Amino acid sequence: MGFVPTNKITYQAIKSVSITPDDSNNLAITGAIIFVGTGGDLEVTTMSGDTVIYKNLPDAYTLAVQVKRVKATNTTATDLIAQY
Repeated sequence: MGFVPTNKITYQAIKSVSITPDDSNNLAITGAIIFVGTGGDLEVTTMSGDTVIYKNLPDAYTLAVQVKRVKATNTTATDLIAQY
């Protein structure tokens, strides 16, 4: 069961898990926001099914978009953490 998206703003994560980008498989728990430890490009599939490449993200950046997959092919950012 994944995280259920809401229109409420949440300021604190209660769980954090390291991510290995994968072109075929969703995150174990979907609906995460992503912390980028080492910057670069990040390709994700959002909870609504959109695939987006975020370019040139800086180090220590939190992407505040709920995602279900972090793709490997166009992702150059590293040290990624899913936060729920």
